[in-house]
Amino acid sequence: MSFKNILYLCGKIVIIMALNLRRNFKTYYSIREVAEMFDLNESTLRYWEQEFSFLRPKTSGTAKIRQYQEKDIEQIKLIHNLVKVRGFKISAARDILQKNRKGAETTAKALSELIEMRTELEKLRDHLDML
Repeated sequence: MSFKNILYLCGKIVIIMALNLRRNFKTYYSIREVAEMFDLNESTLRYWEQEFSFLRPKTSGTAKIRQYQEKDIEQIKLIHNLVKVRGFKISAARDILQKNRKGAETTAKALSELIEMRTELEKLRDHLDML
């Protein structure tokens, strides 16, 4: 969610929130682009591919160039949340995803939304401080 407008009605502040419907419709992402999205090294992504059997980006050509799709990026979000954000070891993250994948997905999504909301609230606070 993102704050679109702040309106003053009857002396009160009304915050209008709307879903961010802007989506990037790119079909494939390079390993460099995905690594930058998560502030990771490319070697970390390659390592995660070895450790997590479900993370298998498409490869093309004889050079086996990785082509990540949105579904791959969603998998990386889960792994990133468990390993980098929450501090689990690789083996623990793998066990969690095998035993309770739905719970891990729900937690990762909730955490992502909370971080986004905090960022938006900080922006709103800064804007209100300027008034």
